[in-house]
Amino acid sequence: MRMVSSTVLKPAAKLCADATKRRAASARYHGPMLRRLALCVLLAGCRATPTATAATARAPAVEELGSLRNARVALARTAERAPLTYFTRQLSEPQKRELERIAPHVRVIAGLSQEQAIARADEAQAMDASYATPELVRAAHNLVWVQSQSAGVEHYLAIKELADSDRIVLTNMRGVHGPAIADHVFAMLLALTRDLPAHLAGRAQGKWNPDGSGVLKPIALKGRTLLVVGLGGVGSEIARRGHGFEMRVIATRRGDDPAPDFVERVGKPQELTAMLPSADVVAIAVPLTAETTHLFDRAAFAAMKPGSYLVNIARGKVVDTDALVAALTSGKLAGACLDVTDPEPLPPGHPLWKLANVVITPHVASDAELTDDRRFALFAENLRRFDAGEPLLNVVDKRAGY
Repeated sequence: MRMVSSTVLKPAAKLCADATKRRAASARYHGPMLRRLALCVLLAGCRATPTATAATARAPAVEELGSLRNARVALARTAERAPLTYFTRQLSEPQKRELERIAPHVRVIAGLSQEQAIARADEAQAMDASYATPELVRAAHNLVWVQSQSAGVEHYLAIKELADSDRIVLTNMRGVHGPAIADHVFAMLLALTRDLPAHLAGRAQGKWNPDGSGVLKPIALKGRTLLVVGLGGVGSEIARRGHGFEMRVIATRRGDDPAPDFVERVGKPQELTAMLPSADVVAIAVPLTAETTHLFDRAAFAAMKPGSYLVNIARGKVVDTDALVAALTSGKLAGACLDVTDPEPLPPGHPLWKLANVVITPHVASDAELTDDRRFALFAENLRRFDAGEPLLNVVDKRAGY
């Protein structure tokens, strides 16, 4: 896959992540003026000369932020650059000024309620996906671009008016959340492999307990095998960290891209069952599609190595919860690390809450200032491209589901 490089922005506010979830936090932003460092320069380098591309490859602190796979122009532009309108939930003043600078022909309207957005739907050529209800999409006759603030888009593809429209380009935040989520994966995993819950409980109680929980057996990760199921933007970051722990890293993915140097082997999805018995840790990083729903069922758990660990930071429905509980209580699995569950939120009294070999966090793996910076960087670049009539990054293949 061809990736576009970008240095990370200086601290920036939350753009409009999951509008209802992050709106309050975004409103508290009072940080310094944004500096949109090298994003456009580096992206231009990808389009320009071989010399520029080589210079980009040598640039320090460069991270991959956007994919050109499926890249598509949402709206062809003429030299006159007619004004365009984008609806977003919330922006800080520094963000507004930055967007005005890089996309001067796009009027960004922030803060509309859903009812206001529906009433003004015909004004918008583009909008945040959080606005894209069936009613609004039907009313927005000029809509050509919808930007998701998440990597997963299954909720939006369930909107027939959006999923079936060839006119509307859907883009996501693939790759943006990778570093923070990968950190979270190993935070959860190390909590289990080092028996940290027992020692944290001992600290809270003022007790010195070198025997630990008696349930979790401490192990070292060096020399263990990590299987990353879904070697995409997030999966690659997980694999990179596994390599840093001196683990043997293998993975699956649908594409034919060559394996990065920190991954020993990349298999196809249909090879998953054959690869499971060799893995000490299995990290799930696939999107939720019809093909991946309950990908980890009783048969998959039966194929896993006895005493192995499961990590799920993808979507709860990728795992059959009843089958997972059975694998944990039987001792087949040593433990599970779950940032997502099915159902979600996990209700009080659910069996998973009672298992000492399970770490559960409430879908917060991507939370980090870096994630917010990367999210805004990618959105800003896509807005610039939209204004210029250039192909957008991270275009979703609506039929594939990601």
